[in-house]
Amino acid sequence: MPLNFDSFTVGVAIAGNLILGFIVIFARKKSATSILFFLLTITLSCWSLVNFFSYQAKDPGLVLLLVRMVMFFAVPIGTLFLFFADTFPEDKFKIQKKYSNSLIAYSILTMILTLTPAVFEKVDILPGSAPTPVIGPGIIVFTVVPVLAILFGIIILIKRTIRAQENEKKPFEYLSIGILVMFCLIIIFNFIFPAFLNNTRLIPLSALFTLPFVAFTAYAIFKYHLLNLKIIATEGLTFLLTVAMATEIIFSSDLATVIFRFSELLLVLGVGILLIKNVRKEVEQREQLQILTGQLQEANTKLQALDQARAEFITIASHQLRTPPTTIKWYLSAILNGDYGRTPAKILPQLAKIQTTNNHLISLIEDMLNVSRIERGKMEFLFEPTDAQELAKFCCEQLLPLAKDKNLKLAYHPPKKRLPKIMADKEKLRQVMNNLIDNAIKYTPKGKVDVSLLLDNGQIKFQVKDTGKGVDPEERETIFQKYTRGKESVRQSAGLGLGLYVAKIIIDQHKGKLWMESPGAGKGSVFGFTIPVDNGLKQTTLVDLASK
Repeated sequence: MPLNFDSFTVGVAIAGNLILGFIVIFARKKSATSILFFLLTITLSCWSLVNFFSYQAKDPGLVLLLVRMVMFFAVPIGTLFLFFADTFPEDKFKIQKKYSNSLIAYSILTMILTLTPAVFEKVDILPGSAPTPVIGPGIIVFTVVPVLAILFGIIILIKRTIRAQENEKKPFEYLSIGILVMFCLIIIFNFIFPAFLNNTRLIPLSALFTLPFVAFTAYAIFKYHLLNLKIIATEGLTFLLTVAMATEIIFSSDLATVIFRFSELLLVLGVGILLIKNVRKEVEQREQLQILTGQLQEANTKLQALDQARAEFITIASHQLRTPPTTIKWYLSAILNGDYGRTPAKILPQLAKIQTTNNHLISLIEDMLNVSRIERGKMEFLFEPTDAQELAKFCCEQLLPLAKDKNLKLAYHPPKKRLPKIMADKEKLRQVMNNLIDNAIKYTPKGKVDVSLLLDNGQIKFQVKDTGKGVDPEERETIFQKYTRGKESVRQSAGLGLGLYVAKIIIDQHKGKLWMESPGAGKGSVFGFTIPVDNGLKQTTLVDLASK
């Protein structure tokens, strides 16, 4: 039973060391502190393991080999601890290369020396007592490395703790406490008890004495980088499985079973460490995704602010740009109407063309201004009882000269009986009608444009049918989007592709629907809209589009 209990405690201690070591290296793979801590836990675990088995073996030759291995692993413990004390908690090695290379070379030579009779000549095994190594002259060489390295490491830690700023002292304090407790336990139970009390019972349990150092150091490393709950749960599960496997060792009946179950324990520990690594990777990816999401939200907020600024700029610019062509429009109208006297007949066609181009410019500026208002959510609507017949007739009369210039027939087909008035924004509804008729004229090289208005199932239906270029099937999905124009539209007329987008927004606010039909390219098209006679709108001067 003592053997089994010792196996259990040593197995749990080694498992704790290895788990913490792998957690640290997985968390910060490129950190010098993490690398040294990981190597230190591996070396401590190996030292604890061979130290345990050295007191369980019975064969003198095996005992001698294991005792030498204890000394072999004791050498790098001191060296790694010195490097760790000098580097902690930085991410880069601080010790100068010429010193580190010399110390590493001396440590390697000493490790080789420990495997020879120069350190331990033989082992005396007396009945009823622990194995007693016979020391050789090389023990002095061996002592220099681990003892002096640990001593200098402690001195370095004390100096760094004293010199550290107030907010940096805590990690050094945690590390110093762990080291002090570990070495006190090792000195008491591995030196004082055997030397003065002739009690070697606790020497095989040296692995337990390393846990304070590992635990306090790991806590110091994670002090300001709290672990994710999912990682902690995985670590806890791995540790519990390790303890469960170690418990089975307690109830083993012979040494072969102990070795087999100890191998199982190491296998479970390895699988657990890989599981922790994968869980940590998943958590890191999720945290990275959260960071990227936050950055994306921040970028989106900035883009919205820029978009708002752009919309406001367009509004101001459009207001300023609208004034000159509007002034030109009124002067041209006055000249063409003879308000300034009789105009020579030979310049009348040129003035008419100027007026047409100027009207296009006004329409374009108005579209830009409307889009800006829509984007800022501040497009004004003045809903009032409106006669759609008058608007349709007015638009056709206004655009008739444009159709005649292209030798097109523009026909208006009024309803057979008077239509009821609808609640609408008269100016904006006229703008939509005007846009649909104007587009039909623009994109119809020859033939005719038919405009009709009728009452259909309680809805006012306005449609414009032309014999023009038609619409390709692939363009139907995007034709009502902002800044979208067909391939042929770019060649046939100037524009920004805003008219239909604005028209759709306006008709949507009237509770209606803007639609389009076309058999295909070169086969003409039909554009129109429907608005319910009873659309439930009330007289208002402002609609907040931002809320919609």
